[in-house]
Amino acid sequence: MRRRDLPTEFHAEAPVRLDFAGGWTDVPPFSAREGGVVVNTAIALPARVDVTLGGEGGEQRIRLAALDLGQELECANAGGLVLDGRLDLLKAALRMFPVQAACTLTTRSAAPPGSGLGSSGALDVALVAALTRARGERLADREIAEQAWYLETVEAKIPGGKQDQFAAALGGFQRLSFRDPDVGVEPITLDPAFAAALERQMLLCYTGMSRVSGATIARVMAAYERGDQRVTGALRALKDVAAAMAEALRGADLARVAALLSDNWTHQQALDAEMCTPEMARLERDVRAAGALGGKAAGSGAGGSMFFITKDDSRTAAEAARRAGATVLPVRWASEGVRAW
Repeated sequence: MRRRDLPTEFHAEAPVRLDFAGGWTDVPPFSAREGGVVVNTAIALPARVDVTLGGEGGEQRIRLAALDLGQELECANAGGLVLDGRLDLLKAALRMFPVQAACTLTTRSAAPPGSGLGSSGALDVALVAALTRARGERLADREIAEQAWYLETVEAKIPGGKQDQFAAALGGFQRLSFRDPDVGVEPITLDPAFAAALERQMLLCYTGMSRVSGATIARVMAAYERGDQRVTGALRALKDVAAAMAEALRGADLARVAALLSDNWTHQQALDAEMCTPEMARLERDVRAAGALGGKAAGSGAGGSMFFITKDDSRTAAEAARRAGATVLPVRWASEGVRAW
């Protein structure tokens, strides 16, 4: 039994990410066989987790709530944490990092669900950070990222790569290399004036159509495993684009960054026939007509968000995006990763 003078509330926040290039190459089996490269950055749209230990009047129940999804449920005890499609990530987290028999686990995200911004990866990271703190454990950021990936892909059985978890745990701009099970981390330092211009000219748009990345990932990687030349060639090209993107960011070459975003999107669309939805096609057409220099889908594609680099400032393109039915989301670089308290 916990002493009354010990803390009973624990919290964690982790940022989501924009994947500038190379997404998909961090996903097995490509990452295991050929190695992947991803360039991404964390942005200040955090996922938050709150853990409260104990129950009202000594009641021994587990309460789970995903506030942004409007979903809640209760379990009589840890034996009720069965993966059945209802808040499975939260259940898997408590199975992996059990705390008291009575507790409340609450989550919420500033990013829309299914936005393609790695919100589930950020939530993984925040869950691991909050629950391990509640258990009196302290993990290094890289260990949090690895445990968060294991939580989602193994415990919760949701396929995916590791870039989202590493972005959320570490923050900042990163060049990540993947040769399963190893992850290489190489921070990218941007010229301050270039970083400010890139942030000012970045336009992030949620199409309003969320996507389930697991189904798309399964199709693409099944095609890779059977030797589909189009998919294999696209994945290798995405890896090359990521290597070039890291150099363009270091060189403060905005036009090159924009062109590489578009190159990445071209190769990404070659992976799957459903990669570009009608809503995404309309958004891209209208924003480009308003002066966007280049852009791509965020995350796995097939819905969710797109982001673009615009001329000078993003206001004209933002208005075009809104007329196309998209929601414009704020972009602010997050130099720090997960934090728990």
